[in-house]
Amino acid sequence: MLEVIGHMGLPRCRRTAAAVTALAALLTLGACAEERAAGPAKERARERAKEPAEERSAAGSAAKARDGESVADFLRRTIPAGPGGTVIAARGDELVYCGGFGTADRAAGTPASCRTVYDVMSITKQFTAAAILKLEVMGRLKVGDRISRFLGPVPEDKQDITIEQLLTHTSGLVEGLGDDYDPVSRDEMVRQALASKPQSAPGKEFHYSNTGYSLLAAIVEKASGQGYEPFLARHLFGPAGMERTGYVLPRWPRHLVAVEYDSKGRSKGRPLDHPWAADGPYWNLRGNGGMLSTAEDMFRWHRALSGDEILPERAREKLFAPRVRVPDSDDGWYGYGWAVRESPEGRVVWHDGGNDWSLAVLTRSLRDGVLVYWVSNHAYQDGKWNLEDQAEKLTLGIADRVRAEGD
Repeated sequence: MLEVIGHMGLPRCRRTAAAVTALAALLTLGACAEERAAGPAKERARERAKEPAEERSAAGSAAKARDGESVADFLRRTIPAGPGGTVIAARGDELVYCGGFGTADRAAGTPASCRTVYDVMSITKQFTAAAILKLEVMGRLKVGDRISRFLGPVPEDKQDITIEQLLTHTSGLVEGLGDDYDPVSRDEMVRQALASKPQSAPGKEFHYSNTGYSLLAAIVEKASGQGYEPFLARHLFGPAGMERTGYVLPRWPRHLVAVEYDSKGRSKGRPLDHPWAADGPYWNLRGNGGMLSTAEDMFRWHRALSGDEILPERAREKLFAPRVRVPDSDDGWYGYGWAVRESPEGRVVWHDGGNDWSLAVLTRSLRDGVLVYWVSNHAYQDGKWNLEDQAEKLTLGIADRVRAEGD
């Protein structure tokens, strides 16, 4: 899977880049099944888009494919019995579908819904990349700056590393420094990262690096003079209307946070039950993963990236520009926190997130504004299901029905 886009199905202490190509087919979202042209995105009042998602997700408003099947019906026949999760789909500002499946907490019998809070895992990298560009817009840094400007002194073999190379996984830094939950401070993480053995010279090769994104979070703090999460809350989440996204600041009611389950169906608790610092995850995870959010807020994120709420157009273009070819992929690129592909119908950007327990995929077609986001708190069940294997069918099927609604 794309946990490039990184660590699908691997222990949290062994997240890797092996997944970049496994979701390459998802990039056909821009040229979906039946090769039909995308219709124009609907124009709807922003006030309606701000309404609670569940009020706008009735079956009567679900997108229908050419055969008349709704998103809800497609999900019912595609998702196996057992996993819990949430799906949201949109076209531009128009919410097409939002609904849960299965349970968020089996012991309590809590159904999954659009309000359920999940770990979005490596989709967190989108937020970190946007924070860096926000700081560039504010004049606090440039992506071409060497990291020594903020993290120095830097050893000789890493003196040429730039912020952009961290964003595009071309810094040569290692993938990770240890387990996500090791009690590592920011300064200790920086020290270990700078002392690590390079995988390649700066700017020479693509090596997916969670460590690089943790360094970006440290640069956000150094350049802004604020904590990583407070900066995102003030400059990204607040303007986007995302009140339920963060590490600890939203203070969600505990019952809204999904319990995660391993491949044997055993509870692994809620993300907040794992060892964290008082202000969020320790620094092997901070900036590269671990952010909590809801499907409703991910729709708000999509809306904000379609306008100027958080970044001006020029900065958004930089975010989604294809910059580095992903190895072993014929047409896959990486931008700033997003995977990118040029399709006959326009540019498609996406990322996923995963661990031994959960799985999430977020895709956006930039030309027609089609969003598909789904997340599950139980992605793998030994001998029964593996949502990773169904990711392409699930994502493309939802996108097809969203587009058919506008045809």
